[in-house]
Amino acid sequence: MRYASITDRLAHLGSGKWAVHIKARQMAASGQPVIELTIGEPDIAPDPALLGEASRAMHAGRTRYSNGRGEPAVVAALTEKYRKRRPDVSERNILCFPGTQTALFAVMLGLVETGDDVIVGDPLYATYEGVIAATGARMAPVPLRPENRFHMKADDLKKAVTARSRAVLLNSPHNPTGAVLTRAEIKAIGKVCIEHDLWIVCDEVYEELIFDAPFASPFDDPDLASRTIVVSSISKSHAAPGFRSGWAAGPVEFCDRLLPVSETMLFGVQPFIADMTAMAVSGSFDTAGRMRDNYQRRAKLVEQRLKEHGSLVPLMPEGGMFLLIDVSGTGLTGEEFAARLLDEKHVAVMPGGSFGDQARSFVRVSLTVSDDLLEKASARIAELGDELVGRVRTKTWAS
Repeated sequence: MRYASITDRLAHLGSGKWAVHIKARQMAASGQPVIELTIGEPDIAPDPALLGEASRAMHAGRTRYSNGRGEPAVVAALTEKYRKRRPDVSERNILCFPGTQTALFAVMLGLVETGDDVIVGDPLYATYEGVIAATGARMAPVPLRPENRFHMKADDLKKAVTARSRAVLLNSPHNPTGAVLTRAEIKAIGKVCIEHDLWIVCDEVYEELIFDAPFASPFDDPDLASRTIVVSSISKSHAAPGFRSGWAAGPVEFCDRLLPVSETMLFGVQPFIADMTAMAVSGSFDTAGRMRDNYQRRAKLVEQRLKEHGSLVPLMPEGGMFLLIDVSGTGLTGEEFAARLLDEKHVAVMPGGSFGDQARSFVRVSLTVSDDLLEKASARIAELGDELVGRVRTKTWAS
């Protein structure tokens, strides 16, 4: 039988990147205690008022079909959210989707196709390559270097631009590194995009989880507004990943052209979830603030515990819910270290190679467990690191 070429393009870009996570879940299901530090799933519940609103809306009959752009209340709430950042935003700048992932898929489908390149920083979120490949376009990685705290540099971006380049995909705050782009860095990146007529797509799902630095976005820059599209959701800001409620904000012409694409894919999101999202976006909730404090404290906890050992190098993030650890001093790759850590210490982390070539010597730790569990996990991570360094040194001396 024949299949569409998309099945070949995505054949190696599915759940294989989460192999350690999947194995950890299988171990836990069989009764083996595992400390899971793999996926970015908030460890606090959504605000009760939001759950109450979703329930109220369902029981009020808000379970019928919606429309392609989004329910009026949530579109209005999102318009107001972005109007605070840029006064010219109207409801025609907004499109609603079930989650950031779907929004990003639709946006890429509307911007690029076979023969095009999308420039992305490496490391990168694990699904970006697949989202780009699904369109037929090609991912063009730009190295994000540890010595630059994984911030994209305009000079590196400029070197990656070719005649095929059509868009730059940014993520700030960044997953997996926690890097937060500054206004000056965005201005410099934007200058390259203007010079080469590139779209800017910015994944801002961690916008409200920045520790100390101010948030900056190309969407807010008048010189870049006509070429910038933002995707985001309530998954991280309101601890509601399972509700799958996201959006895209971009130029009016872009949204008008993408609307039929969205309607062909989905024809609307669930009205009762839209009502909850409208409340979340327009209301004042402390969910993000509590998560932000938790993640920053926990990142410092891991950093402090591992700094007491010389085998591993933690990199303190600037935002988000993850921390990278450089394991190259053990003599193993991130993938090898993650596999050993799960098998020998029953701690599950993500191998950095799941996020690109530049992260192959790292593992990513999720900060979404209690401080006590993270303390135990950090001790086990340090223990494995020390054991491996001891073995490496013994082997070196013996030779």
